[in-house]
Amino acid sequence: MKAFVFVLLAACIATPASATGVPHPVVITKEDVAGGAFKRPTAKTHERNGNKTEDYLTLMTSDKKYETGMYRSGATHFERKGAKTYGVDEFMYFIEGSVTLTSIDGTVQTISAGEAVTIPHDWQGTWDTKGYTKFYAIYAPKGDAD
Repeated sequence: MKAFVFVLLAACIATPASATGVPHPVVITKEDVAGGAFKRPTAKTHERNGNKTEDYLTLMTSDKKYETGMYRSGATHFERKGAKTYGVDEFMYFIEGSVTLTSIDGTVQTISAGEAVTIPHDWQGTWDTKGYTKFYAIYAPKGDAD
């Protein structure tokens, strides 16, 4: 729970400026958590390989090294092996659904709603899910968080 609070506080420390140029904290309300965030005008929807994803960005630093938000995905499977590692350091707190992570050494971990996980940028393995919604915080030292 401490890590979850940290993510929300981090999202509130450095936020995009409002129309007046003054930065404000970004609040994720109970209605947002229930899915309302993905109806906001700034939310983005993508479809790739038959999978729909939705992303509500709450913070992107100007150097694109740190990003926070809320994300929803349908069923998906992908592998990160060899030269293609995970690529970013990511903290995730799952609101709905789950993900099963199988590391290249065979270790299997299932993270479900109400649980959190941190994946290091050099992680290699397989990601499987039937769908989920999460809060996330990404650190990308190369400035490619988006």
